[in-house]
Amino acid sequence: MLDTEPLHALAWQQAAHHFGTDLAPDQLIRLQGRRRHDNAKLVCSWMKQAITPDQLLAVRQPIARRLLPDARPMEGAESLVRTAERLEIATALVTSSDRESVRHKIGNHHWVNRLQLMICGDDRELKAGKPAPDPFLLGAAGLGVRPEDCWAFEDSRAGCESALAAGCLVWRLLRQTECSDQPDPSAQELLNSNRLIAITQLIEAQRCLESLVSKGD
Repeated sequence: MLDTEPLHALAWQQAAHHFGTDLAPDQLIRLQGRRRHDNAKLVCSWMKQAITPDQLLAVRQPIARRLLPDARPMEGAESLVRTAERLEIATALVTSSDRESVRHKIGNHHWVNRLQLMICGDDRELKAGKPAPDPFLLGAAGLGVRPEDCWAFEDSRAGCESALAAGCLVWRLLRQTECSDQPDPSAQELLNSNRLIAITQLIEAQRCLESLVSKGD
């Protein structure tokens, strides 16, 4: 819903630099879509000096908290949410962020509250975060629908893997850097799934949704 990944990446990069390590672009990509503590453990494994995840997060979290309120909505996200509401389609936010962080990020975007359900990375019922299927399975259960009947919107590899493993039809929003003639091999592997549709704008999915509802499918 919000374009937070570049801001999360900057927070991880600045925190790692504080401890003398510069994260490479491919390392930052690996952090996308995952829970904070899972990422902290991974980043610590890349560090030049021995630090704990808690030590890393003590530096990283204040940076992220300062940056994230500036996150802009994904183009077309608010329109998609309002369209689903108008068509009386059940909706859920399935995120790796903890609930407090989500409230902080959406403070300037009240339209996100139109979503009927919120599954967060620190929910007690959640046994494993993305890329495990648990978050989307929990979201489908909360909405009272089968995962196979759900559309999932994702922009990260971990999120796509999670939604696909749960059985959802996945709309992957490609970033401009991915729309090249030579995509990353791992990204191309995901794009070959017959349950995943790659789009460059959310309006593409919204139009498809409106078309399906108008036809009564």
